[in-house]
This record gives sequence, structure tokens and C-alpha cells, in this order.
Amino acid sequence: MSVVSLLGVKVLNNPAKFTDKYEFEITFECLEALEKDLEWKLTYVGSATSDQYDQELDSLLVGPVPVGVNKFLFEADAPKTTRIPDAEVLGVTVILLTCAYDGREFVRVGYYVNNEYDSEELNAEPPAKPIIERVRRNVLAEKPRVTRFAIKWDSDASAPPEFPPEQPEADLVADGEEYGAEEAEEEAAVEAAVEAAEKSATQPGEDAQMAGVEQENGNTGENGPEEEELSEDGSVDIEGESEDELDEEEEVGGEAEAEVEAGEADAMELDDSEKQTDAAAANLVRVVS
Repeated sequence: MSVVSLLGVKVLNNPAKFTDKYEFEITFECLEALEKDLEWKLTYVGSATSDQYDQELDSLLVGPVPVGVNKFLFEADAPKTTRIPDAEVLGVTVILLTCAYDGREFVRVGYYVNNEYDSEELNAEPPAKPIIERVRRNVLAEKPRVTRFAIKWDSDASAPPEFPPEQPEADLVADGEEYGAEEAEEEAAVEAAVEAAEKSATQPGEDAQMAGVEQENGNTGENGPEEEELSEDGSVDIEGESEDELDEEEEVGGEAEAEVEAGEADAMELDDSEKQTDAAAANLVRVVS
């Protein structure tokens, strides 16, 4: 159980210029007296492909923390553009608001940030060198990604000194009153829908059902399928078949081939869609986790 629970974060100056300060109104609840301060940090992710461009914009120690609901204002400077690749200034990136106790991070809130010019002309044809004073940012404050970690608090006297040895995986199932609970429920619903679609895609198709029908309708007896009548020299008499019967067989064969080709095309479209979804998800794993 976490001693400190994040109740809400409000982005005050949004949208704003790229060079303006970030301002957050943070509300949290403390269930027991703490011996040390809480450390809050704001990090700007300069690139989705490498963490060498990440910038810690500011940090703040809050304490002593009284028991109950607390609220404070957290301000942080804008990122330094000299540490961001020119190709990464515009577009969508991420900011991370974190809180730690005694050096152990227990909550992380990630926001998507969209950086674009303040005019349609510049957005249509952006210059090679970004014009920073014309860039505006928009923090998607309605869709935060909240991640929680289990740590050792002052009251956990029975826990080992190294508890936890490493940061555990994110606890995405938030309590109903905790910040980010609605977003976690939406993500769970999307994951359930994807799993249902995958199960539906793996159901046996019409071809398998038709195969079963053919097997039931086949003339099988104790000695297997009925054999065609052989002539005295042991050959099969196929001259008795009429031209109408042959034409009918060709039409059936053509329809079967068309159905197979249509099924293969649908399967290829499904594979392409799944590959695109997996690739899009992989590109954001590092910046939101």
C-alpha cells in the first residue's frame, strides 16, 4: 500500500509558447507522517529513439509533508533547444512528471506534447532550421499515462534494506479515486477488444467447414470410396461422361479457386494491419514506460 497517493495534476499554462515555463498544480494525499521530503521532477524527452537527449527541466523537494490532502504549484523551465536535434523539435514528444521518496520513485505521469508552428504556412513548409520563437506546445493533459511502483516507506520496518531490489513493473490497475484510473480502464477495454479480435481471426473459416461437409457427403463404406467400373483391360471408362458434366466440374473448380484467392487476400490484409499496429506500439514503448 502506498503512503502517498497522487490525486490530480492540472496543467495551468496550456497551450503555450515552446519557451514558456511549465506550470503544474499537483494534489496528493499522505496517509502518515514522513521523515523525509518528497522529490518531484519534470523530464523532457528530446527524442523517441535515444535517452541521451532527455533533459531534467527542474526538481523540487516538498516537506515536511503533513498527513492529509496537500496541494502545491510546481514550475519548471522550458527545455534547452541546443540539446534537442533539429529534426526532433517539431512533432509529438513526451514529458515525465515523477515523484520519489528517499531516492525511490513511486509514481510517474507521462504526457504527450505536440509542438508545431503558430501558422499554417510554416507547418506546411517548415524551414530546415526551426524557428523556436514561432513554435507552440500543447500538452495533452486529458490523457495522462500514470505508472506506480511499490517502494519501502518509513512504516515498512520488516522490509529488507534493499526493498525493492529493482523497480517492479508498472501497476496499471489503479484505484478508483487515484489519478489516471479512468485512463487505465480505457486501456484495459482496448486490450480486451484486441484480444477478442485476435481470437475471432483464428476461428476456422468456411474452407474448414466445407471440408467437413465433403467428408460427410463422400461415398465411404467399409472398403473405402466406391470404385469406378473397370473395363476388361483394367482401364476406367471415362468416355461415358457427358460434356455438360465436364463443364459443370470446371465451373465448380473455378469458384473454389476464386474463394481461396479471396481468403488469401483477406489474410494478407489482416497481417499487414497487425504489423502496422505492432510497429506503432513499439515506437512509443520507451517514452511512456
